[in-house]
Amino acid sequence: MKRNRVLLIHGIDDTVVVFDTMSAYLKQRGWDVYSLNLIPCNGDCGLDLLARQVADYVTKTFRPDELFDLVGFSMGGIISRYYVQRLGGISRVERFITISSPHHGSWLGYARQNPGCRQLRPNSDFLQDLNRDAAMLARLNFTSIWTPFDLMILSANSSSMPVGKEITVPILVHSWMVRDSQSLRLVAQELMEPLRNKYEA
Repeated sequence: MKRNRVLLIHGIDDTVVVFDTMSAYLKQRGWDVYSLNLIPCNGDCGLDLLARQVADYVTKTFRPDELFDLVGFSMGGIISRYYVQRLGGISRVERFITISSPHHGSWLGYARQNPGCRQLRPNSDFLQDLNRDAAMLARLNFTSIWTPFDLMILSANSSSMPVGKEITVPILVHSWMVRDSQSLRLVAQELMEPLRNKYEA
């Protein structure tokens, strides 16, 4: 089976280094893996602006007609959703995986007063807007992977989505979700899934 190139999008206060284990794991299994450092990564600018960095990177890195797979961790999953749902990524992405992403917000968004963290609060205008037409994600192979023990995503079931596939794993620490062998196997498995119903919905 032909494997798409894979783009990994990191979360808050992270850099591409957070994906070192996952990148190596996927490369060993035949994928070409890419990532970029989002700047700033601490929430000091809106997630919509960070998503434009993703869009610019895609334009510079992939051929105009090339389809690819997208994996977003934590805040990176929400940034990726904005890219897919608002910046045309729906026509470029075939498989889209979010890992411990606060699709319905996290109470930790109140720990900081900057724009990105305000957007990550439960019931923020930003998240309500994205969730209003989340059904469009059914056009992709969309999967949400999360752990019920997550203490960064409060409450943890914020990572649950009413569309696509949902997989929960008993991993105890948020950051382990991109390093633990269970999670790595699941990501590789989902990246191998035959395409479901891209042009429906």
